[in-house]
Parts: sequence; C-alpha cells; structure tokens
Amino acid sequence: MTAGFRPNEIHGALDATGMRFGIVVSRFNSFITERLLAGALDALGRGGASAEQSDVARVPGSFEIPLAAKTMALGGSYDAIIAIGCVLRGETTHFDYIATEVARGIQLAQMETGVPIIFCVLTCDTLEQAIDRAGLKSGNKGYDAGLAALEMARLSRRLRGVSSSRAGRPRKQR
Repeated sequence: MTAGFRPNEIHGALDATGMRFGIVVSRFNSFITERLLAGALDALGRGGASAEQSDVARVPGSFEIPLAAKTMALGGSYDAIIAIGCVLRGETTHFDYIATEVARGIQLAQMETGVPIIFCVLTCDTLEQAIDRAGLKSGNKGYDAGLAALEMARLSRRLRGVSSSRAGRPRKQR
C-alpha cells in the first residue's frame, strides 16, 4: 500500500433492523437440521430479528434446497437466505452427487439473484460428525450461518448503496 493511502472499507453488521430472512430447511436428517435451524434462529434473534422477519420453507431433502432458495430470492422479499441441510456419506456415490450439486445449485442461485444465500448444508462422513456440528463439540453451524446471514444482508445493502451513490462521481480526496 502507498503511504498515506487508505481505501474506504465497507463492512456488514450483526443488525437485523429492517431486514427479512428466508430459511430453507431439509426434512431429511431432521434430527440434525432442526438443531441447525434452532441455531440459525437464535443468531438472528440475537441480532434483533423478530419472528415476523423470518420465514421457514421446508423441503424434502437437500437436493431440493437450491430451487426453493432461488425461488425465495427471486421474490424480492428477503435480504438473505439460509440454506440448511445434512448429507451423510453412505456406501454408494450418491453422497458425492448430492453434496456437489447442492453446493453448486446454491452458489448459482446466489450469483443469479444477487441475494446472499448462506450455505449451511453439512456434508459429513458420519452421524457423529453431524451431531458435533449441530451443537456439540464443534458448536452449532446453524448459529454461524445465522450470523453470516445478518452480516451479508447488511453488507449487501451497503454495497448497493455505495455503488449507486458513487456511480459517475469522482471519489473524495482525503
């Protein structure tokens, strides 16, 4: 960095004021996904979100998450969406197909809509690993996803405001 040059930094915040959140939850492996959902709702609540600021859509399995998340994002009502699922490795290659396509689908939905979609789909080798990530040894990844949703929702609003308010104007000198 050049001496004396300090760029503007734009940050998100853990503040749900005026925000709406969508959550897509897989019913498959509900023993895990319900714990992740509870963690996400706890984080949103700690950020100031009320129950009226969040909607939960339930889908059969993780493979259906990307479509539901994209549909929610296209509706224009949500500042961020959390995608919650759990895929456990079995004896066949099915795990690899599902895990890969769910991740790709969520990323594509996020990029196509411009709405942050937080990836909270556990891809674990064992049930014990999933349990650890849903509230035991490794904390609750749903809670982490809730925090990420709060931060990305606020950051996205700030980025849109910065890009639109500065478009075509020279940057201020310090």
